[in-house]
Amino acid sequence: MWKCYQFFISLSFALTLISGIGPLQAWGQPADANVLTAKAAIAYEDKRYEEALALVNEALALNPKHERGLFYKGLVHLAQENPQEAIGPLETAHQLQPADLDVQHHLGIAYFSIGTYDKAKGLLEPIFEQNPDKENLGYYIGFLHYREKQYGKAVGAFDQNQTPNPDIRQLNGFYRGLALGVLGLPSEALSELEQVQRTQTISPLTQASIRMRDALSAGQIFGTQKRFRLQVSVGGFYDDNVKINPDSVSTIPILNPPNDPNLVINDLRNRDTKAPGFIGSLRADYSFLRSGPFEATATYSFLQTLHGKGFDEFNIQNHSVGLSGFYRGVIWDLPFQLGAQYTYDYLFLDGDGFLSRHTPTISSTVVGPTFTLPGLGVVGNLTTALYRYQVQTFFREIADQDVRFQGDVRDGYNNTLGLIHAFRLINDRLILRVGYQYDNESTDGSAFSYRGNRLLTGAQIQLPWGKMSLRYDYDVHWRNYKSNQTTAVFTDSDGNLSRRDDRQQTHLVQLTKPLPYNLSLTAQYQGIWNKSDIPVYDYTKNSWTMILTWTY
Repeated sequence: MWKCYQFFISLSFALTLISGIGPLQAWGQPADANVLTAKAAIAYEDKRYEEALALVNEALALNPKHERGLFYKGLVHLAQENPQEAIGPLETAHQLQPADLDVQHHLGIAYFSIGTYDKAKGLLEPIFEQNPDKENLGYYIGFLHYREKQYGKAVGAFDQNQTPNPDIRQLNGFYRGLALGVLGLPSEALSELEQVQRTQTISPLTQASIRMRDALSAGQIFGTQKRFRLQVSVGGFYDDNVKINPDSVSTIPILNPPNDPNLVINDLRNRDTKAPGFIGSLRADYSFLRSGPFEATATYSFLQTLHGKGFDEFNIQNHSVGLSGFYRGVIWDLPFQLGAQYTYDYLFLDGDGFLSRHTPTISSTVVGPTFTLPGLGVVGNLTTALYRYQVQTFFREIADQDVRFQGDVRDGYNNTLGLIHAFRLINDRLILRVGYQYDNESTDGSAFSYRGNRLLTGAQIQLPWGKMSLRYDYDVHWRNYKSNQTTAVFTDSDGNLSRRDDRQQTHLVQLTKPLPYNLSLTAQYQGIWNKSDIPVYDYTKNSWTMILTWTY
């Protein structure tokens, strides 16, 4: 019995030596390819890629046709971001095992990574038909359809994509949004144009902060076609003209001291007006109706600014609610979208009511035919026409306490007609925008009624570094006021109650860097330069902002 027991102990020990993982020798024989590949697989799972590659190369030296060894060699090269090196072993493994879908899948990824899209599609599409939920596969198939201009199929694949990888999620959402934009489909694909619809003439005290918030939403494409979408942003800014001091580019003569209104303007120019601040915003969208070509969405947004240095009277809080509906279809082979929106917002200044607005808007968007330019390739076209009517009510007007200022009451309504065109170039990595708006504002106080013309331009480009995007918007608004000024403080430089003509230029530069966990970091600059022949309205305002945004 004891001899039998010793025999089994010896046999067990020998088998352990033979089957042990590692380049051990047992009974004078080298470890075989299976053992080495098994250890390479463990090293691969632990992300010890150099060790895995050395082990799998040793296995393939023993057996160049070892299928799993070839497969893991390809995996290691893909993990090391060397897709070109992965193709050889994966091709050989695929020839040896043509029915192995894992090998076929990763070979397709390798071809996709080096831009050999035809081969990638032939390998990945059959797998997608069998298993559309396979990780990242919806993105690969969606992109392949997108580059072939099969936008409907692309959106369908993007919608089925499953991935825990935030970078893939970001890319999936980006290209899905571009495909929707080409098709003229849901509203988030047209968020580039929503900022134009919201562009409006508001108080100089509040317009810079409103533009900060709107620029964050414009261009933001949500990762998936969720019914509920949320965007939360927090950050800080520095403003060099919080109080909207008039420019001091020229000396105003004092005509009749001590009652000359130019004394007031000179005092305004010298106020302390530079301060840092905090900005926070939230936007929530819920698509409560999706039926065929119809979609309806409810929106709520919130904005809060807090200024340092005791400038509390310039803190802004804005609440906005809205409803939007869209109908999408095709006419004469051109996709189109008809939209109707209503927004109500209420703005507080230092905790007290300052402004309320009712804003209905109707819009029509058409996806035009593409054309080709030398050196630029295919150019896509997207054109939107809109009409906006806005009723605005200001609170805390000076005229409420002093009837002499009745001519300066700003309550009234604004009618705006606009047209904007977007060019999409270099596979939609570059978007150029140009547009025009005409608006007519009629106010209860004659001094603020005007006719305006606005030129809008802009560009957005996906940078080759770190998946960053750079956006630049420039618009210039010419306002020709209908009546003479009515209050002595607001006279021209000669002391006359003349008509007012303004030219306001606005520059906005925005650089966005995507981060893990649905976060993004945005650096923003905004410059507003208003030139007027009424000196008190002649001002310059610059603000620099850094904002962290989380998107769901």
